[in-house]
Amino acid sequence: MRLIFLGPPGAGKGTQAKRLTDKYGIPQLSTGDMLRAAVTAGTEIGKRAKAVMDAGGLVSDDIVNQIVSERIQEADCAKGFILDGYPRTVPQAKALAENMRQKDLVLDAVIELKVDEEALVRRIENRVAETIAAGGTVRSDDNPDSFRKRLSEYREKTAPLSQYYEGQGELVVLDGMAHVDAVTVAIEAVLEKDANAAASAARI
Repeated sequence: MRLIFLGPPGAGKGTQAKRLTDKYGIPQLSTGDMLRAAVTAGTEIGKRAKAVMDAGGLVSDDIVNQIVSERIQEADCAKGFILDGYPRTVPQAKALAENMRQKDLVLDAVIELKVDEEALVRRIENRVAETIAAGGTVRSDDNPDSFRKRLSEYREKTAPLSQYYEGQGELVVLDGMAHVDAVTVAIEAVLEKDANAAASAARI
């Protein structure tokens, strides 16, 4: 099972990925985690990434793509994986497709969690108000203005992925505003449908 989760910050991708990880025993892979692991392991590509980061630069697509390519070959990915936060752009998506083609791997589904952005902002506002009322400390990035900026960046850079994967016939859009359990059920239905289709194709 090889999946990609799409959706803006706060859409619930992490929650759903965790549930699938627990159920199917496949890893959830995020760009940040993969970068840190490569740097810690001291791989050749990890050394290149560290040099860029130490210099205060942004890690290039080429480096990120190679780190992902190496990561999905590791033993814990043998049964599949969930990509969360990668690819972020259409060029990265095309590079991933080529990497998987070379490894004879097939992407099972690209699941996008559609959400009401204003409703997400209101959730942040309520959370901040509740934290303050409880005498807690609000994180610097946990405020409506910062969140709106992250949503804007998502729309500009990552949202075009929806059109790309829709054009590839791989996109499934689900209601991310539904109850968390209902979203899980909807995802399971997509996976079951894909599994049945794969089994039918294998019999032909």
